[in-house]
Amino acid sequence: MSKVLPLGKITSSGFKKMVFPLTGAKRETVIKGPKFGVDTAVIDIGNGMALATSSDPLSLIPSMGLKKSAWLSVQLLANDMATTGFKPQYAQYVLNLPASMSNADFEEYWKYIHEFSERLGIAITGGHTCKIEGQQSTISGGGTMFLTAPKDEILTSDGVQEGDAIIVTKSAAFSSSAILAASFPNKVGDLIGAEIQKLAADQFYKTSVVEEAIITRELLIPNDELHAMHDVTEGGVVGGLMEVAEACGIGFDIKDELIPLGTTQKAITELFGIDHRFSLGTGAMLIMVKQEKAESLVQHLAKHKIDAKQIGNFSKAGEACSIKKGQTWSNITFNGIDPYWEAYFKALENGWS
Repeated sequence: MSKVLPLGKITSSGFKKMVFPLTGAKRETVIKGPKFGVDTAVIDIGNGMALATSSDPLSLIPSMGLKKSAWLSVQLLANDMATTGFKPQYAQYVLNLPASMSNADFEEYWKYIHEFSERLGIAITGGHTCKIEGQQSTISGGGTMFLTAPKDEILTSDGVQEGDAIIVTKSAAFSSSAILAASFPNKVGDLIGAEIQKLAADQFYKTSVVEEAIITRELLIPNDELHAMHDVTEGGVVGGLMEVAEACGIGFDIKDELIPLGTTQKAITELFGIDHRFSLGTGAMLIMVKQEKAESLVQHLAKHKIDAKQIGNFSKAGEACSIKKGQTWSNITFNGIDPYWEAYFKALENGWS
């Protein structure tokens, strides 16, 4: 009997079995192709230059509104691109809109897509737009971003080396707490206070890692001192680290108490019963650097008012992914399902507003 794919991103085993063996024609110019845990592809375009590209779903979340949905649509793509160490330059958007969407709503949504793209210096070069019956999900299609840069300076998340320090910016559950606070302001305000609700919701437009990516690259030499970056999305800080470890074939050791968790993020995740370590964390960045450069990077980011902390190190090839809680070390297990989604839809079912 055929099994049904689980909800959320495809698992590593599913990717390796169903996707990776079937990737079309082989071209020598593809420097970095499809790989689990690697969000950007890199293509040699000659003269020492390369094209980097990345794709992601677009968001259309009614409870959040059109402006916030457009922000997520653009920013999630831009964050993936920023892990290369460069800003995205071009984008194409494919919009599969619900049949019930009015022309006025579409015009407003697209206006924000344009504004946020323009703000990041991104030229929209094409795409596709349509309405579809039965399209009632929070996914409105997909987008792809591109950039060109010197081939030897582009980073990918599988560049980690044994012993690299693991730096995390901002806070775990950064975007999940902001989205939940913004989506259910009345209930969240009633249960934990209007001030905390507003503080959490106001973090929403800080869910960008473009700034810290560029600041980091300006300080450290790419592919020498700075080995990789990976933006935190589904699966949170620990899920993201596990993706990187899988892509590189090495393990890591981290300390639970060092995983950053802001006061507002803590309040929201506790209210919704979410494990912050594995929860949607857009706005936080994983940065992997030579150990001797870790403290200078943390201090450099602090000068730019970006909180950052070292939470551990990558270990050797074939070793386990381990976490220390209190005095006990244990191997990390993760089923690939981000707790944010269950919390969000449970709140909807319960009539939270």
